[in-house]
Amino acid sequence: MAKDQSKTVTIDGREYNLADLSENARNQLLNLRVTDQEVQRLNQQLAIAQTARTAYANALKKELPEQKTH
Repeated sequence: MAKDQSKTVTIDGREYNLADLSENARNQLLNLRVTDQEVQRLNQQLAIAQTARTAYANALKKELPEQKTH
């Protein structure tokens, strides 16, 4: 890849040269990238919390007294 080749971004199926975007558009693109990273981080945190919850629920079930059937 040549160093002078323009960097591009694809949005809604259309490719844009970053150099052709306004400063505001580049800032919004950066905001989207940061937000996507945060969503990914939060999804990972949610997966960890769900796994922990399942483990706690299973541990609780083992600690409950046996139910007597009539």
